[in-house]
Amino acid sequence: MGAENDVWPDSLPVAQVRIARQTDRLDAVVRFYVEGLGLRELLRFGKHEGYDGVLVGLPGENYHLEFVTHEDGSPGAAPTAENLLVLYFTSAAQVAEVAERLTAFGVDQVEAANPYWTRNGALTFPDPDGWRVVLMPRTIF
Repeated sequence: MGAENDVWPDSLPVAQVRIARQTDRLDAVVRFYVEGLGLRELLRFGKHEGYDGVLVGLPGENYHLEFVTHEDGSPGAAPTAENLLVLYFTSAAQVAEVAERLTAFGVDQVEAANPYWTRNGALTFPDPDGWRVVLMPRTIF
């Protein structure tokens, strides 16, 4: 892919990307993504219109996952086994290192619903809410 794919298009000048979701297990979910997976906690907030939350992310702070809990509870569990957060690595050794940390953290690997992931060497782990994280040992682009 060329350098033109490294820049956001003029019609969509995005500065940051955040994926947000609600949980009833905020502390457990944050522990999974920070201590288990290895992301960094970027920001924590509380009592914001009934929400408490934590942003976790990658270096550079341009890509965030936001987990929130509401004083009235959440709308429910993960929708399907096909709702995935896919993290691409540059080697199988890097995937194995993270997988080992998650296993030591007490998270069991699960079979991917789509055989593409397994066929291409990816490993899949559920977070405490059942949302799946796929560790892919090679980049696509």
